[in-house]
Amino acid sequence: MQPISFSGLNLRPEILNALAEMGFENPTPVQAESIPPVLEGRDLVGHAQTGTGKTAAFGIPAISKTDVSNSNVQILIQSPTRELAIQITGELIKIGKFIEGLHITPVYGGQHISRQLSALKRGAQIVVGTPGRTIDHLKRGTLNLSNLKMLVFDEADEMLNMGFREDMEEIQTYVGHKVQTVMFSATVPDGIRRIMNKYMENPYSVEIDRKKITAPDIAQYFVEVRDSVRTEAISRLMDVHGYKLGLVFTNTKRQTESIAQELQARGFGADIINGDLTQNQRDRVMARYRRGELDLLVATDVAARGIDVSEVDVVFNYEIPQDPEYYVHRIGRTGRAGRTGTSITFMAGNKKRRLRTIEKQIGHKLQPLAMPSLSDVHESRVAGQITELEEVLNKGGLKPYIEQIEMMAEGDFTSIEIAAALLKMRVGGLDEMKQNEENFQQKQSFDDSGMVRLYFSVGKQHRVSPGDLVGAIAGESGIPGKEIGEITINRDFSLVDIPGQYIDQVLRAMSKATIKRQRVKVRPDKFN
Repeated sequence: MQPISFSGLNLRPEILNALAEMGFENPTPVQAESIPPVLEGRDLVGHAQTGTGKTAAFGIPAISKTDVSNSNVQILIQSPTRELAIQITGELIKIGKFIEGLHITPVYGGQHISRQLSALKRGAQIVVGTPGRTIDHLKRGTLNLSNLKMLVFDEADEMLNMGFREDMEEIQTYVGHKVQTVMFSATVPDGIRRIMNKYMENPYSVEIDRKKITAPDIAQYFVEVRDSVRTEAISRLMDVHGYKLGLVFTNTKRQTESIAQELQARGFGADIINGDLTQNQRDRVMARYRRGELDLLVATDVAARGIDVSEVDVVFNYEIPQDPEYYVHRIGRTGRAGRTGTSITFMAGNKKRRLRTIEKQIGHKLQPLAMPSLSDVHESRVAGQITELEEVLNKGGLKPYIEQIEMMAEGDFTSIEIAAALLKMRVGGLDEMKQNEENFQQKQSFDDSGMVRLYFSVGKQHRVSPGDLVGAIAGESGIPGKEIGEITINRDFSLVDIPGQYIDQVLRAMSKATIKRQRVKVRPDKFN
């Protein structure tokens, strides 16, 4: 029978206190089914997707089984990307907050290895890492698994997709004794089953049937638009539809700042909410947002938890969220307190399948929305200014200004021309708008997929495979492997299509990276 609370799972008091502080009272289905068998020492395969609480499902028993009197590595957790490794580490630190002597260390590409060497030398009972960097430490002898009790593979199917199967098996060759193996995967392909049969002993199976997620009654649209012009798209949609208060969601903290800055450059009051803000900073931003001092708030999913502002007119999904549950949580920030709400999701042509997945989960089809032209924006601005003008006329008190206009009208211009010039100053000129529209269309038509081709200085002569490239890019930069597009491997170089929003991130992360022990040069392909 499923326990009704964490206290029914026979957990140590320190963990229960931490869970209570985190606001967790009852286990999710995957936690309720996974924690008891893992605590018993059984191998386990959990078939569960992101958003089901699986990190705590293996993290809670992993911490429970850790002997803090022993400073050697006892738990090794593997994830496909550094972003997920960081996320898992943060969650485990919270769960083990009240356990003295517990040390948890992440090891992943993109971080200077000297910091990781120091942390491992000081002692860590739990290590969370990506396969490439983990194997690097194993080969150096800086990671010793002789005291290992549990090996965890999170998002195992994603590891296979990124070409990490050999790495997953190689890690297990460094373990000279039987250890408990726990694996979580959204799907269980043949590659996962082969690993299960080879390394796991009668594994306990947990399968969480994901019920259809229902989305609130909100007008939901999608707009096909390239990454590079999405802030322009937000600007136009805000103007044409007269939205007063909007919320922009993005998948990464890095993007919140750049998007907010671009919106500010377009004249909007915009600020950010992400995980780097202190509570005081967050409170100040939210106070300004509630007072209407901001037009747009740019947020990540995690940081936006708890935002409850009833006057939000529109939610923009700057990019399609990774999980349908995130989509529902996002759009639920509008249409509150009996008000109508709107959500607008931006997508490039190559993301239609992910959008279809969300539609299937929520049982609702998103409607296409045309990108407003600058002519539409101009008409909307004129209409808005005329409405304001009528309000000012009705209030009266114009005598001092009438005298000024009369003096000007005695010259070369009529009062009608003067009024038109004032309106033009407020709205903007058509000539400039036409040029902006041409620039927008050029950017929009450049590449409907939003992909940029990168040149890598390794190829067939270096025995490089697509999996090697995907694994290195995802492991070093933290971008999801499934976001990587077409790969072409030539004799001495390779070409890889990367979504435009990740280009700077990939170039920066790969500047000192190696693939197949080869230092690799990466740059935009000159023929792109």
